[in-house]
Amino acid sequence: MNDPIKGQKRQEVKMLNRKLLEITGVLNVESFDSEEFLLDTELGFLAIKGQNLHIKHLTLEQGLIAIEGYVHSLAYLDGNAGGKTKGLFGKLFK
Repeated sequence: MNDPIKGQKRQEVKMLNRKLLEITGVLNVESFDSEEFLLDTELGFLAIKGQNLHIKHLTLEQGLIAIEGYVHSLAYLDGNAGGKTKGLFGKLFK
């Protein structure tokens, strides 16, 4: 069977009841607080917003993170996002 995405990066995002988020393919945790995480992943930067967010488990050697709390949104930040990416990075790195 031919895999159409063979050779491409792989990432899994698994969420349970908006309270537990497990993500693979994580390269680095750029920033985090109780309301927002910014992750550098194999597929680009991933912003996670919510309430009472905290790291349950982190293993960068394996590229795994588990985040607990109440998740409001997940968004990949890439060149297609236009000014939004610049705005978020501008806020983070003032």
